[in-house]
Amino acid sequence: QVGIDTLIHFTSRDKNLMALQAELIGAHALGIRNVIALTGDPPRIGDYPSATGVWDVDSIGLIKILQRLNEGYDWLGTSIGKPANFTIACAVNPSAEDLDHEIDRFRQKIEAGAHLAMSQPLYDLETLERFFQKTGPLPIPFLLGVLPLQSSRHAEFMHNEVPGIVVPQQLRDRMRQAGENGIAEGLQQSRELLQDTTHLVQGVYLMPSFGRYEVVAELVRWLRQQPVTAGTRPR
Repeated sequence: QVGIDTLIHFTSRDKNLMALQAELIGAHALGIRNVIALTGDPPRIGDYPSATGVWDVDSIGLIKILQRLNEGYDWLGTSIGKPANFTIACAVNPSAEDLDHEIDRFRQKIEAGAHLAMSQPLYDLETLERFFQKTGPLPIPFLLGVLPLQSSRHAEFMHNEVPGIVVPQQLRDRMRQAGENGIAEGLQQSRELLQDTTHLVQGVYLMPSFGRYEVVAELVRWLRQQPVTAGTRPR
């Protein structure tokens, strides 16, 4: 309806293997072609901490399912009639505490069939540079995740409550000093990060928070005014 492709976030949690395949085939029949394959957070960090999480496969297994569907077969090797045409994205977190483990899983995702990588929200250049130093050249495009901060409270929440997200102290101090101008400060921080990193990545993944789509729209307008400088580093 709006003239752009849809990318669905698809987790493997709480669905068995048959349900995963059925939903993916159904999505393909509805015209969905772009999927980011995710494991899904454990229930203990959500609203129902006593609930049981169910996984037949994790994100790596989900990528394998998508790749098999693209080859024209289900998980067991039975023909589905004709090949699917999914573009498969995977998630990666350059801020992970155990970066070696994160990179090992990332490489497994690439080997399983991921076509591109989309990072968790990132807030500093040094973290991205350290990540690329460890990975070396990548065979797939890398999209940088950018989630503009809204306020000091938002910055502290992201840093302290969201697993895997690190907001440097300097940026949290700036958000605190911004006071009621938090949205403008968050946008400025995002612009600075994009200016610092566009030579390293092939694209960006902009994420709104609290339904503030106008904030992301402002970033899109700003990006369209910038010269095209997408890097070739991860290739």
